[in-house]
Amino acid sequence: MSKLVILGLNPSSGRPQENRDLTTILKVLDAECKNCSPLSSFQCIDRCKAYKLKNELRTLRQAMANPDYVKELFNALKNETRLQILDAMANGRYSTVHLQQELKRLGQTQSQGTISEEYLHPLIAVGLVAQAGEEYYATTFGLRLTPYLARFRELARRLPAHSECYEENLLQSLLTGPKTFEDIETLILQKNVARILKRLCSAKLIATPKERDYVFFFRSKRDQKKETFTDAERKIYDAMYENGSSMGSLVKETGLSARIIYRYTRAMKGRKLVFCRRTPKTYCLTCIGEKLATAMQAVQKILEDTWTSCELLAQDAKSPSLPLRA
Repeated sequence: MSKLVILGLNPSSGRPQENRDLTTILKVLDAECKNCSPLSSFQCIDRCKAYKLKNELRTLRQAMANPDYVKELFNALKNETRLQILDAMANGRYSTVHLQQELKRLGQTQSQGTISEEYLHPLIAVGLVAQAGEEYYATTFGLRLTPYLARFRELARRLPAHSECYEENLLQSLLTGPKTFEDIETLILQKNVARILKRLCSAKLIATPKERDYVFFFRSKRDQKKETFTDAERKIYDAMYENGSSMGSLVKETGLSARIIYRYTRAMKGRKLVFCRRTPKTYCLTCIGEKLATAMQAVQKILEDTWTSCELLAQDAKSPSLPLRA
């Protein structure tokens, strides 16, 4: 069986097969190792995909133990040049010279020093890229994230490259449904909420209804038979739903303008025929915001799977003591 298939990789592209999680791959690799008969220990270290994957996971486990790891990962990915490099490495290994040529082909002029310090090192720090001699390559973990690189390019264009990732956390939390300002204050430090919401609204990643859409009008329990209505008042009154109607729905149902409706509801409020109630303003994801949040949530799931695999490897008493790098 092909070693690439065992590793959960597509032999033609080197990309991970989506139906193979790392825990399953590790179990398959352990079974293969028992039946493997290398000609020499050097051949085992140099060519064995299982050996290299386990080394990657051991190194990655150290990085992921950092409480700020997820923040550092998202910040590393919010850079278009790094994403271009990671995407290129999904198809092979590159030296800094070759990366310089690849970036030049894409319209970027970068020195080898800048490529190394600004782009490769941050990717290496979060376990997406590894180095072998003078060449760099995408790790198995890095390959698992390549399907989401296009979404992170969009994220990089809309959010700051260096942040505490409050925006990313809020976007993911909104996948469960709209949230009020008070709800959001439980997720983010209060002093940061207004700034974060303004930034996400400006980036068109979240939206909130206009004011007239969250002011609802209700009929009171006052006996309408004892009252006299004008034609416009009767039209507005009859258009109100039992559970309340927004200004937008009243405009649609009556065909009257918002200005006229406000004038007549004000008069009916004075006679205690109707009352209004404000529902808390809520924030929800826009279409692009939902796509980005879904991509980040998928990455979080990959992180959880990878961490489980790292822990499985660390707890395996039969696993040989291997150096951190092949």
